[in-house]
Amino acid sequence: MAPPEVHHLFHHPIADHSFAADRQTLAVARENSIDLYQRSGSKFELKDELTGHDKTVTGVDIAPNSGKIVTCSQDRNAYVWEPSPEGWKPTLVLLRINRAATCVRWAPSETKFAVGSGARLVPVCYFEEEDNWWVSKHIKKPIRSTVTAVAWHPNSVLLAAGSTDGHARVLSSFIKGVDARPEPSAWGERLPFNTVCGEFLNNTAGWVHSVAFSPSGNALAFAAHDSTLTVVYPSGPEEPPRAVVSVSTQVLPFMSLVWSSESEIIAAGYNCEAYRLQGSEQGWQLAGSLESKGRPGVQDHREESALNMFKQMDLKGKVTDDTKLKTVHQNTVQTIRSFEESGSGVTKISSSGVDGRVVIWTL
Repeated sequence: MAPPEVHHLFHHPIADHSFAADRQTLAVARENSIDLYQRSGSKFELKDELTGHDKTVTGVDIAPNSGKIVTCSQDRNAYVWEPSPEGWKPTLVLLRINRAATCVRWAPSETKFAVGSGARLVPVCYFEEEDNWWVSKHIKKPIRSTVTAVAWHPNSVLLAAGSTDGHARVLSSFIKGVDARPEPSAWGERLPFNTVCGEFLNNTAGWVHSVAFSPSGNALAFAAHDSTLTVVYPSGPEEPPRAVVSVSTQVLPFMSLVWSSESEIIAAGYNCEAYRLQGSEQGWQLAGSLESKGRPGVQDHREESALNMFKQMDLKGKVTDDTKLKTVHQNTVQTIRSFEESGSGVTKISSSGVDGRVVIWTL
């Protein structure tokens, strides 16, 4: 397996990151602004800074086809940034929320995007041609607490939302005049706006940190604060799911997850490293870490001379320097995303975290 490609951008937490479709541009949310990096050779160099938010930016997403960037922030606003000859042009989106926005994702169709918020609702935003601005429609019921994660189904109509009330929900975001009528699926057939297609709890009702649909859209995975990962297989509209598989792990909670194929999920979080989980409807299990622990330069246990040993004891009160973690990320991993895909599934993923690093992993 190829070693991970590590880019240490700065010493600040990265709330969210997104790569453009050509993988040459990287957008990272850093404090109140979005830094745009351009690949030059083997590293990324700062090229542009998008400023407009006046509080912490919590989400950023680049649309793969149009290249538009959507950002959201704790200042309760979202912007859509479009490339123009003069630079990036922001358009304010009327979210109509009275609490912070927590996350944002473009729909696969790129005609709309969803924003999670602390106002117990999900604004689904789309562009209105006649007024020439972005407007939002609110998915309210039955969300009872902050929405921490949103994820789109491949059909761009169904939306998964994870919340601090412990539920992962599948909701319809069908907007007349914007969406084509979706094909009937296991989640539902007639899908007017705000239809609840499924509401799922795990065993302890822990906060949901991340939700994701499988590549086919026929399964939903969510990770919660009780260190579990739950996979739901729906059976049909208005029916209980075919299978709900919950994996209790012995690691710290996962903050983010991505499906690499229909039978494998990569998840990462407070353990500062990414793990593989594999399985099917019959059951899932933790298959191990993406990292090979004996990486050179991390475990430098040279034979210490007696003199050196006493010197270290005298200076630091300990012989070994244990301020560095044995993992690539030196702090919590906040976001992992698909980086490169082939016919068989995801071949590379990217991760970003509180340590200011963006790492590209080959699966």
